[in-house]
Amino acid sequence: MSEEKAVKKLLRKEKRYETEQLMKIKRSEEYEVLEEVFDRSTLMTIYDFLNKGVIDEIFGVVKAGKESRIYWAKDKIGNELAVKIYLTVSAEFKKGKLPYIEGDPRFRRVKRDTRSLVYLWAHKEFKNLEQAYAAKVRVPKPIAVKNNVLIMEFIGKNGVNAPLMKETPPRNPKRIYKVLLTYLRRLYRKAELVHGDLSEYNIMIWRGLPVLFDVSQAVPLEHPMAETLLRRDLKNLNRFFSKLRVNVLPVEEIYRRITG
Repeated sequence: MSEEKAVKKLLRKEKRYETEQLMKIKRSEEYEVLEEVFDRSTLMTIYDFLNKGVIDEIFGVVKAGKESRIYWAKDKIGNELAVKIYLTVSAEFKKGKLPYIEGDPRFRRVKRDTRSLVYLWAHKEFKNLEQAYAAKVRVPKPIAVKNNVLIMEFIGKNGVNAPLMKETPPRNPKRIYKVLLTYLRRLYRKAELVHGDLSEYNIMIWRGLPVLFDVSQAVPLEHPMAETLLRRDLKNLNRFFSKLRVNVLPVEEIYRRITG
């Protein structure tokens, strides 16, 4: 057999294997979109989760941004999942990410190519979710991560995500303000993390309580920016709740209460 025929035969086998894998997926209306957007490596990562039973069905996009997309999915017993897929080709990704990674002792010897940074960022978010969840901070429960694909609990119902605090201000803002300060204290003292980008845009209100999400940028207390980021988080909270006529505490007083 000539080298050319051997290569063609190998490509046919590979294509047949990929087709067989695709047939195992319960297709949804938007699955074709997923195939168009993501590269082969990302698709194979998703197939792996499907084959292992971590995901049973994957449906449409519930949130799309410049750096990632979140798909609604279900596991075998019907639990709703959020499948967050970081785009490995995002030109926006490197901007602003390195300051949150450098100085984090959990992630040393960082490679600077985009794909390596994307993979690390997904694992960083998973690790932050684990630490926050263990500290009883209300965040989506982390389930699995591989390469640029992160699977977590879906906050919402029937594929409709819970509203952002920005979109639906809380009915009892004074109570929610106190709950969020408690979360930040637990995050600092038990999880040993600072959120670093907290605002009304990454807090959902679900079943009467706030849920923090988008925690990929959270940094450990040893990070050189931790104190600055914590104060920024507190200023953002005070700014938002002041507009709702809550008598907010001075930032420095909250800072002392949180850090002890």
